[in-house]
Parts: sequence; structure tokens; C-alpha cells
Amino acid sequence: MLEIRNIRTFYGQSQVLFDMALSVSAGEVVTLMGRNGMGKTTTIRSIMGLTPAKSGDVLFNGQNITSLPPYKIARMGIGLVPEGRMISPNLSVEENLIATSHASPSGNENWTLARTLDLFPRLHERRTSMGNQLSGGEQQMLAIARALMTNPDLLILDEATEGLAPLIRQEIWACLAGLKADGQSILVIDKNIRALCDIADRHYIIEKGAIVWEGDSPALLENDEVKHQYLGI
Repeated sequence: MLEIRNIRTFYGQSQVLFDMALSVSAGEVVTLMGRNGMGKTTTIRSIMGLTPAKSGDVLFNGQNITSLPPYKIARMGIGLVPEGRMISPNLSVEENLIATSHASPSGNENWTLARTLDLFPRLHERRTSMGNQLSGGEQQMLAIARALMTNPDLLILDEATEGLAPLIRQEIWACLAGLKADGQSILVIDKNIRALCDIADRHYIIEKGAIVWEGDSPALLENDEVKHQYLGI
């Protein structure tokens, strides 16, 4: 579904990604892990066209999207939950969800307002509250729900549970496990290795803008050297 081929991305004259490559197949949950400042968010920004790669290719469902503007990439079926959530503070929960909702390119409209609010009962209770009246956990739920309202083929989460209370984290992980069970393709960035290994099929570890390790959950859990060297565990 998603394939990144040897992309190189820069901020001005500073190169951040060096021949970055990864893939996500239909129905897969894939993680991208690494220490802060190693290029995880830049990878997501390159996928979404927010910081376009200067070389290499990003392919989605067989189409090269490397040079497309972000709004066209989003319309092709990629739903982004950005780091920092970036919800609209002066819109209600319902308005945040409705404002960006649309069918997938195939016409799929499985994620309706009612279904999305059922997924997050807290949001249902607070559906008339403004975005700036929500807790951090509720804002993250809203950011995920907003992405789902675009009926994405691929859901991307940048720092899925960063800064959230443990109980809220559990709700987020349970949500992602449910989405996986429904066949949703997911690319997720987070630091909680145990939770990621519980839901993900494969993992990539990035160091200084390049992939240095990839493998499945059993291989990662058993490899203490990799976890210590690249993840600081």
C-alpha cells in the first residue's frame, strides 16, 4: 500500500533523511521507532508532502505521490494524526469531525459521525465542547477520530500516546488494536515498545535519518542489543 524508496529530505541545506526506505502492506500495522531527532517526523512529513523529498519516491497504492501537494495526498486515502494533535480549538468536537470528513477515493464511507463517536465514548459525552476545552487525552482521541472521518486506507499516527496519562494510553492502544482487527492499515510512531509489539506486525528503527534495523515483534523483543543501542532501553 505504501512504499518509500530511498528518499532524501532536507531542511534548507541540512539533510535529515538518507535513502530512507520502508513499506506498509494492506492490513498491516507497522511502527517507526528511534530516539528523538532521528528523522521519524520528517519521514511522515515527506510522505504527506509537507516537507517533500528532494530525491527518491513515495508510492501509495501504486501511484507516485512524491511531488503532490499535501491536500491531494490526504484525499488519496491517507489519514494523519499529527504530533501535537492540531485540532481546531474554536470548533466543537462534532464540528472538528464534520469539517474534514469525506469518503475514500473508492467511495467508502464506513466512518460516519455516529460510528466515530461510538468508538470514543468520551468524545460522545463532550461532542458539543470546544476543542480548547478538552483534556490532552480527549484531544488525541479527537485527532484520531478526525483522521478516521476521512475514511483512510492508511492511518498514520505521529507520537500516538506521547504525554498522555496511563489510562488514556490504554484506551488509545485498545482503539488501535480494534482498528487492526478491522483490517485498517496503520503506520505508527511511539516510544512504548511493549504496546507497539502487542499490536504491530513489523517494526523499523531509524537512526540519523536511515533505517538501521527491521523485523517482527518477537525479533525486537529478544534483541536487547538493538533496543539498548538505538532506543536507549
